[in-house]
Parts: sequence; structure tokens; C-alpha cells
Amino acid sequence: MKTLFDKIWDAHVIQQVEGGPTQLYIDRHYCHEVTSPQAFNGLRERGLKVFRPQQTTCSPDHNIPTLNQDKPIQDPVSRNQVETLTRNAQEFGLTLWGLGNARNGIIHVIGPENGLTQPGMTIVCGDSHTSTHGAFGAVAFGIGTSEVEMVLASQCILQPKPKKMRINIEGKRKKGVTAKDIALYVISKMTTGGATGYFVEFAGQAIRDLSMEERMTVCNMSIEMGARGGMIAPDETTFAYVKGRDFAPKGEEWDKAVARWRELKSDPDAVFDKEVTFDAADIEPMVTYGTNPGMGMGIQSAIPMLDEVDDAGKISYKKSLDYMGFVPGEKLLGKPVDYVFLGSCTNGRVEDFRAFARFVKGRKKADDITAWLVPGSWAVEKQIRAEGLDKILEEAGFVLRQPGCSACLAMNEDKVPAGKYAVSTSNRNFEGRQGPGARTILAGPLVAAAAAVTGKITDPRDFM
Repeated sequence: MKTLFDKIWDAHVIQQVEGGPTQLYIDRHYCHEVTSPQAFNGLRERGLKVFRPQQTTCSPDHNIPTLNQDKPIQDPVSRNQVETLTRNAQEFGLTLWGLGNARNGIIHVIGPENGLTQPGMTIVCGDSHTSTHGAFGAVAFGIGTSEVEMVLASQCILQPKPKKMRINIEGKRKKGVTAKDIALYVISKMTTGGATGYFVEFAGQAIRDLSMEERMTVCNMSIEMGARGGMIAPDETTFAYVKGRDFAPKGEEWDKAVARWRELKSDPDAVFDKEVTFDAADIEPMVTYGTNPGMGMGIQSAIPMLDEVDDAGKISYKKSLDYMGFVPGEKLLGKPVDYVFLGSCTNGRVEDFRAFARFVKGRKKADDITAWLVPGSWAVEKQIRAEGLDKILEEAGFVLRQPGCSACLAMNEDKVPAGKYAVSTSNRNFEGRQGPGARTILAGPLVAAAAAVTGKITDPRDFM
């Protein structure tokens, strides 16, 4: 009897190296500008072509500006990265959705929305948040640059098989609780190392109740607890999302694909190496108070006291709070903030903008807040305008920026200044992640919206 992970993994094994890793076939490879240059250089040095170019899709996202994309990129390092990806894609005959292309956007947003990401696939990218695609019932994980070269050269990868964990979230979530809150809650309980060595399947009623975009948020964050990846069994919600997308199967092929995809679930008596269950009713809107995503708490809670932290973690805990300018025992409610960022591969989809717009409708952006609202792709931007969400945002004093990774990480012009606090819907709050000295508080789109209109950490349920 097999788990969902076993079924997909085993179907892609080319050979097992005795006493070593598995040679695994890869169905879909995504490629961006940051982790690929050395991989292409490696191919050149060995005189190799890309083995199956139709299975690699390239898009710049990390380094691109979110204003004036029709003009040359100002930062020379970023410009070089993006231009290098363009040259490499052209030389090796790869599909490139570059700046100015209607399909351009964050790689983990554009793969699913174009129908390239499908159930049962093995998917890799030189980016840790490749786990996002696991929401479709795929085995998706991030790889390093040498492995990017391996996939380009052979469409295969050498990987040790991870252990298997199932995390069940049972019951119904409460009002004002987003998928991001579910993810931050689970990570706060599991810690940043609690799923190391495992591939996680998320299950339970609260997971089945999520939309596809919400499922992508949960799987996106799975690696923040150390997991190799996260996945959710495909169901009618999955099939409805994929159907009709440009690169999805059509006609008779669609019917055959869905018949196959229906088999993609863990068998009733499948055994996991570890199983954990949480109650959705225990989850409230979340915020982080430290410098890793595991340092999270309910928005009404107080930062843990030093004696609640295990001895091994006390030094890093104190260092983390010093960096953030917080003290044990204090609440973050009412704490003034400077920046709000809505976007990233975690929360840059149209449902995130709908939630944010619904909240700010009829209200005004706080005067002392700088807000960066960045769609995850041009398709998301188009949908925002089609639904009139841009008008709601503008009336509330917000400006919609152009797609890109933006302030998720300080590789482009959207950097939070040193010492400033940012409520961010992105996935990491490491020191300097959003700019040297920037202080990041991770949250979902509703907590971000509440901070944007009040200028401080606010429980969105007070307005609902």
C-alpha cells in the first residue's frame, strides 16, 4: 500500500544507485535568472545541448523591477542576470517568458496559471519555493545549480528518497483565518527543523476546503519547517482549476488525464514515517515576531518568555528579538509599522488581492505606511483590472505595481530600509531578507490589509 508521494516518486524512478541516490525522471523544469547561469556555462564547457528543451520554461522574476519595466533595468547586477537568462534561453532553444511577455511573472505563479503544472508530475526549479506546485498533487522541490545543469543535460536528477510525513488539519477554520495563517501556525508548532528529511502530504477537512490558490500558499511554505516539499492530493477542486488552461490536456486527452489523476491519493492503509494532526479551530490570524518563520504566534498572543525557550535556542532567540527590537512577553498588537508588502510566490495571486481589496474598500491607507502591492504575474494584474480591484485599491490610496518577486527578497529595487518594520505576505523573515537591517513580520493578506489602513499591527477580525 502506497502513499501519494510513493506513487509519483516510484513511477519516475529510472534506476536506483546501489547504496546511493535514485535517478529520478523530471517532467517539468522551471528556470529563472538567479540559479541558472553557471548551469548553462557547465553545458557549454562539456559541449552539451539541453536534452529535452520543451520541458524547461524560463522566466526572470527575482531581479526585475516592479516599476517602469518597459525601460532598461537600472541596477547593473540585475540587468546582467536578466540579460544572461535571455541569451542562455535563446542559445539553448528554451521557452522564455521575458520582460514584456504577457506570460511573464514569478515562476511559481505562472507555471500553474498556464496549465504547465499538473497532477502526478515531478517538478523542479533552482528555487526553494518550488514546493508550491505540490498543491496539484505533484512531487515538486527546489534544486541547486549543479542539479539544474543535471536536469538540463539529462532530464533526470540524482536524489535520495525522503521520508514521508502526513500533516492533518481537521475541522473548519474560523472567520478571518487565511491559508497563510494555517501555514504559519503549522510551522510555529513544527519549528523550522521539524520536517527535515520528510516530504509532507497535507490532508484533513481544512485542507480539502482550501481553493487551489490557498493550497499553493500552504505548500509554498512547507519548506520553512525543513521539509523537502509539500503536497496535497488532487481532487475536483484541482481538476476544475487546471481544465481549459493553455497547456493543460484537451478533449479526449483531458478525460484520460483526469482518470489517471483520480488514482493519485494515499491508499487507506498507507503508512507514513510520521503523522501529525492539528485542529483548524485552534488557528487564528498569525504574525511572526522573530527572524525565522517558525517564530510565529496568534495575533492576540504575547511573545514567549525566555524560560519557555529550550536551552539550545536561547542565544539565537535573544539575538533574534534584539534584531527585531522586541522583548519577551510583549504583544505586537498596536505596534506601529512602516511598510506593507502584498505579493510574492506565497501571496501574489488574484485571491490575495481580492481579500486585500475587500478589506480596504471604503477605507484609506494610513499616511505613514509605504505599501507595495505587487501581482505575481501579468495574468494576475490583468485579472485585478478586469474585476475592478485596482479601482478599489486606488480609491483607498494604494498603487498597483508591476509583477515580480519584489520585496520578498532584496535582489531588486524594492528594499525595506534598515530599522523599518514591514508586514509582509512573503515567506521568509530572515535578517536582511527584505533589505539590509529591515525587520520583517510575516502575515497573511488580511493582517497586511489591516496594518495598511491602521498603520500598526491590527487584528483584521476587529473590522469584520
